[in-house]
Amino acid sequence: MNFQFKIIPNDNLDQIIPLVYALNDGKVSEELLKSRFNEIKQQNYECAGVFTDNELIAVTGLWFCTRHYIGKSVELDHVYIKPEFRNNGLGKLFMNWINNYVTEKGCASVELNTYVQNYASHKFYYNEGYQILGYHFLKKL
Repeated sequence: MNFQFKIIPNDNLDQIIPLVYALNDGKVSEELLKSRFNEIKQQNYECAGVFTDNELIAVTGLWFCTRHYIGKSVELDHVYIKPEFRNNGLGKLFMNWINNYVTEKGCASVELNTYVQNYASHKFYYNEGYQILGYHFLKKL
C-alpha cells in the first residue's frame, strides 16, 4: 500500500475531526472538537497525517516545547490509526517519519501519554524504545 506522510496545514484541521472523534469513542462531540481545534491551531501545534489514495487514515498532534529536563521536545497527542490499517507496520512507519521530522526541527525527545487500559499501545511504544517516565495526573475543574 502506498502511504503518504505529511503535515496537515492548520487551515485544514477540520479533516482530522472524524478520527479524533473515533479515538475518543464519541465522548467529545464533533462540534466541540472543531471549537477546540480552532483554539489549538493558534498554539504551538502541528498535525501529522498519513494518507492513502487521498484518504486520511492516521493522525497525531505534535506539541512543541522546551522542557527543563531534556531540552526541545515534542509531545504526541491524539495518536490514531483507523482500525482497518492497524497491525501491518503502518504505526512503525509513522513513528519513524515523525522521529525524522521532529529531529530536523531540533527536538531532543518525543513524549506522549497513553490511556492505562490501552495495553496494545503500551506494547507498541515499548517496542519503539519509549520508557515510562512518570504518571499523568488530571484534575477537572
